[in-house]
Amino acid sequence: MFIRVLGSGAGGGFPQWNCNCRNCAAVRAGKSGFRARTQSSLAVSRDGTNWLLLNASPDLRQQIAAAPVLSPRRDDGARASPIKAVVLTNGDVDHVTGLLTLREGQAFSIYGAKRVLAALAANSLFNVLSPDLVTRIPLTMDEPTPITGAGAELGLVVEVFAVQGKIALYLEDANAGPNYGTQEGDTLGVRVRDADTGRAFFYIPGCAKIDDALTARLRGAALVFFDGTLWSDDEMIRQGLLGKTGARMGHVNLSGPDGSMAGFASLDVKRKIYVHINNSNPILDEVSSERRLAEAAGWEIGYDGMEISE
Repeated sequence: MFIRVLGSGAGGGFPQWNCNCRNCAAVRAGKSGFRARTQSSLAVSRDGTNWLLLNASPDLRQQIAAAPVLSPRRDDGARASPIKAVVLTNGDVDHVTGLLTLREGQAFSIYGAKRVLAALAANSLFNVLSPDLVTRIPLTMDEPTPITGAGAELGLVVEVFAVQGKIALYLEDANAGPNYGTQEGDTLGVRVRDADTGRAFFYIPGCAKIDDALTARLRGAALVFFDGTLWSDDEMIRQGLLGKTGARMGHVNLSGPDGSMAGFASLDVKRKIYVHINNSNPILDEVSSERRLAEAAGWEIGYDGMEISE
């Protein structure tokens, strides 16, 4: 399999358009050790020709332009794309808005939880993706699903599973109690497997807690891309950026006894990579003490354009 990190940043990217935090100011100034990032998305292919996107960020047009393998080939017809399918891990704006970039009468498939597909169906803006061309396919939890799109068999099998998280912000219901109407399946993890070789990896860009079920699933995994949003639960409050904790936003922090570094410490995951990194996170500073701690714990810090052959 060929894997490319299209975007490694959280919602808003890095720098975020309206943020003047220390990190955003540093990357705008071109300070050494800071790398700009677009919003979270991954591309994967078994053959290097037909591609599956894991989430479609608002920055997708820019991400396609930066990855020639995702553009039409010279000998293709007047309308063509190697992007054959998209799998959505949730209904967040920063994971579905890029679908609108894929309009213009191009056939592909969209896979997602029934609730996410229903949210798209309820918003007439997404009707620019004609149902005659763009197939919407509901995913069943823990059921291996071969990926197809535009008449192509991609040779990839996807299995989605529920992880602890939160309903998309624009779907929150303040009258539904402390969980704002969140249901199981509003946040998904994805296991992608090569149908021929059996090699597989996990993509989990959003996760509120590493529970026993997730621990059992990930133990001994070859490769995991995981939620790297915040270093500490209250960092956005402390930096004066937003009056919400990571837990309120549905993201586990990296540090501390309940953080992802501690949660993964005994799982024997061969390669683990943080993605969906918020602009407030100190690991974006390549010489910070937090970055050194994450790397010492065996983590790689994902970046746009990162490529892996698995």
